[in-house]
Amino acid sequence: MPLALLALAISAYAIGTTEFVIVGLLPTVATDLSISLPLAGMVVSVYALGVTVGAPVLTALTGRLRRKPLLLGLMGVFVAGNLLAGVSPNYETLLAARVLSAFAHGVFFSVGATIAADLVPEDKRASAIAMMFSGLTIAIVTGVPMGTWIGQHFGWRATFLAVSALGVVGGLGVATLVPGKLTQPPAAGLGDQLRVLTKPRLLLAFAITALGYGGTFVAFTFLAPILETITGFSSGTVSLVLILYGAAIAVGNVIGGKVANRRPVRALAWLFALQALVLFAFTFTAASKVPALITLAGMGALAFANVPGLQLYVVQLAQRHSPGAVDVASALNIAAFNLGIAAGAFFGGQVVASPLGLAATPWVGGLFVLGGLALTLWSGALDRRDHHALQTA
Repeated sequence: MPLALLALAISAYAIGTTEFVIVGLLPTVATDLSISLPLAGMVVSVYALGVTVGAPVLTALTGRLRRKPLLLGLMGVFVAGNLLAGVSPNYETLLAARVLSAFAHGVFFSVGATIAADLVPEDKRASAIAMMFSGLTIAIVTGVPMGTWIGQHFGWRATFLAVSALGVVGGLGVATLVPGKLTQPPAAGLGDQLRVLTKPRLLLAFAITALGYGGTFVAFTFLAPILETITGFSSGTVSLVLILYGAAIAVGNVIGGKVANRRPVRALAWLFALQALVLFAFTFTAASKVPALITLAGMGALAFANVPGLQLYVVQLAQRHSPGAVDVASALNIAAFNLGIAAGAFFGGQVVASPLGLAATPWVGGLFVLGGLALTLWSGALDRRDHHALQTA
């Protein structure tokens, strides 16, 4: 694998840490700012919505910029956003800081995914995308537990200041390892994006991403309070449990890339079915420590295993149905990932605030994933229909 992929993974590590570390800090943030747990959960939703909007719109606005300077500028915006979060005096400033960081996130991954796929042979593209996204998974293994520990001992603001330092390291990685000459795809404007949104097959794929990936976040957003109030772990132990969860995610991401290299739709169907099953199981195992840990390992392994396949499938569909806007389709799928996170976190908060309560978040998330599975099976049937039509034409 090219060293440029390592640079992308380093930056993804910094971005992944700031995206997911808030999950371990929700109880701390809620207490410090004197807000409710569902309101604290909106910090997750607002960030994800910032990525949802920022990925397609800012990708279009920056489409004519050279790739490497663009990546360096994005890391600068990312650092600024985390510095602002680190000095936030109130809830509103924290939300604004998260949106700023989210804008950098959206463009970075939409551009980075296409660069990663372009750097390797066609049959290695899912693995290349998985390597870039491994920065996210490694962040969950190490960055999120460490950031949670820092937040619990030195305050949540210290966590974001530490993440801004990670952003500097990521920027140095891009400056050092990413080649100056990269393939420059044709610039795509907002009109190109609107045309992509008129393609039913791509809209279906985006819906698969939002439901299938976002379903886990109904429960994952509130994992720390689940582990503390239902399972009975201390706040200090939660950091250690997050290491287990993150390690399982890292393994699942690599496996997901390998199984999706050739037949992404089939792989996604199996992954979604298993993911829904484990979420339903967690509803019953969350109250007991050992069964909860076993189930969490399964949840982690499946939570990100679908990412490479989802991104590759959208690229493949775009090449067939909108060949002039593959980069735009990739950006919109990054938006769909984060729309799923925003929806999952929002509906998770609604479940927590309802009579169903915190314990219902896993099975509600499982219903989301089953929706993603149904759409995947439908899309696969349409693929077979199209293939048969081409053969008989």
